[in-house]
Amino acid sequence: MQTLTEIANSLVTGGKGLLAMDESTGTCNKRFAALGIPETVEARRAYRELILTTPQLGVCISGVILHDETIRQAKKDGTPFLKLISDAGIVAGIKVDKGAKEMAGQATEKITEGLDGLRERLHEYFQMGARFAKWRAVMSVADETPSWSCIEANADALARYAALCQEAGLVPVVEPELLMAGDHSLGRCGEITEKVLRIVFRKLYEQGVALEGMILKPNMVLPGSACATQESVDQVADATLQCLLRSVPAAVPAIMFLSGGQSAQLASARLNALNIRSEHHRPWALSFSFGRALQQPALEIWNGDDKNRAPAQQALAYRAKCNGAARRGEYTSDMETK
Repeated sequence: MQTLTEIANSLVTGGKGLLAMDESTGTCNKRFAALGIPETVEARRAYRELILTTPQLGVCISGVILHDETIRQAKKDGTPFLKLISDAGIVAGIKVDKGAKEMAGQATEKITEGLDGLRERLHEYFQMGARFAKWRAVMSVADETPSWSCIEANADALARYAALCQEAGLVPVVEPELLMAGDHSLGRCGEITEKVLRIVFRKLYEQGVALEGMILKPNMVLPGSACATQESVDQVADATLQCLLRSVPAAVPAIMFLSGGQSAQLASARLNALNIRSEHHRPWALSFSFGRALQQPALEIWNGDDKNRAPAQQALAYRAKCNGAARRGEYTSDMETK
């Protein structure tokens, strides 16, 4: 447990955060297709090599979350990706859920699967060099959803996953995500996020998960993307902090937010406001575990052409720098114009 606690704390030291590059093959292919990039194993490998060979990536990134395909891949010269990660002083993590599927009898809601065989898979990933893992539970917000049964089922799976991770020596990143899609209000998102987090932590307690050796990866409290009222950066920060202070135990070392479809700039600005407005009254570190909000600018510049490698890597490094600054409460909009 001491080792798990040390790893969890190391992921948020020095103003750093996580880079989520754990997209499934299907999701990665969709993003490639939108840009006309070939949807092939080699294209995915080349893109991931571009990310992991970005100079000074470890300055602002403490850990990377990988997909099963990625953790087994290597550079074109044969150097394993896990060695690149280790040499950069970054901790390797692995996504272990099998994706969200429709709940039986509730076609509008989803349950994340992947518990079958998880103990054995976690042991294999630990032997390969991973030191933390991630499981995502996804829920939609509307007048009648998420239902109690959906929340309970997903929270139970998150807790069982987290207990198995700690048994295997991996820090569990617990990710209950309320989707930003929809027309729900900021208040409705805050109400449901608090409810979900309370149930998740009850389940974690029941499963004997040590909170000091885990990380929470929640959504920020946001209005739905189709909501007519879009609150300010500071209002979002205040609503998110109120929710977290009411529902997340002080023993949790870090809260590392997902980006959830926010633009790169807005995700940075909101994280910055969260750190500034909570500086003197929060027990946990507030950081980032962004996917698209870190990668998208680099992906668009690269566009499948290795000639664009250097500027794409510069874009990725700069987004990491912006989020590192936001983690310390030092981000400004001026950084986006440089």
